[in-house]
Amino acid sequence: MPTDNPRILVFAGSMAYLGADNAGLLHKEYPSNSFVVKIPCTTMLRPDMILFALQNGFDGVFVASSGPDCPYLNDCVERTSKRVEEAYELLKKNGIEPERIQLAGICSVCSDAFTNNVKDLYARLKKLDPVGRIELIVRQ
Repeated sequence: MPTDNPRILVFAGSMAYLGADNAGLLHKEYPSNSFVVKIPCTTMLRPDMILFALQNGFDGVFVASSGPDCPYLNDCVERTSKRVEEAYELLKKNGIEPERIQLAGICSVCSDAFTNNVKDLYARLKKLDPVGRIELIVRQ
């Protein structure tokens, strides 16, 4: 049964976070079940963090990269793309659809691009069944 109100976790690089913030300041509409986490650079995002998010309550992950505007690395786009490709493979190995990940470059004033990407992912997630949840085992 498809998900009624998918939860989206947004990992936003520095510049992309400003675009997301700008969307809020301009009162742009996008799904309220979206949660934005600021990270300095999306190259820091490990593929297993995406898998963890999907296994623990989120239905989709939007990686909002700063793109070529990244203040930290000249090759941010290439590195982030590689990380997301690794996440696609990790999801496939765990029986999760790679369509649950969205990647886009968002600049500091790209409020429309931010909201459009969140809406696009939300619409795609509404057609998918919920992700099976796992129980975490804490080793001592």
